[in-house]
Amino acid sequence: MLRRNQGGFTLVELMIVVIIVGILAAVAIPMYQGATERAKASEAVAALGTIRGAMRVYYAEHGTYVDASFTDGAQTTNGSVLDVSDNDLLGRYFSTECYTFDGAPTATTYSIECDGALSTAAYGTEVATIVRTIDHNGTIVNG
Repeated sequence: MLRRNQGGFTLVELMIVVIIVGILAAVAIPMYQGATERAKASEAVAALGTIRGAMRVYYAEHGTYVDASFTDGAQTTNGSVLDVSDNDLLGRYFSTECYTFDGAPTATTYSIECDGALSTAAYGTEVATIVRTIDHNGTIVNG
């Protein structure tokens, strides 16, 4: 005997499922990549907060944010002016070389930049395009 009511999917139904999965993948993959970049950049943002805290302590003690050992482009651990060591800034993605000072010596304003392209950390190549900056007000800007 011939069975007429066999279970299964038609080709049209399978094609619709493939199209839906393709659309979902096209939307989800870019969102995932953006989320992983933000997660990696959070390491830099945390270190920038540490540096900002040290700058505020220095300002409270000296009435200025920096001294003459800080010039534009100087690393934030330059001359041990701040109580921030290389180990405080070394992470999985970012290293001490990433964090540089921007401003004038004896300033009342400053900005610190973290440039992932300068990283010598273990996974530094993964953050080469990430740049974050914090200023004296605590405003963080994506570069």
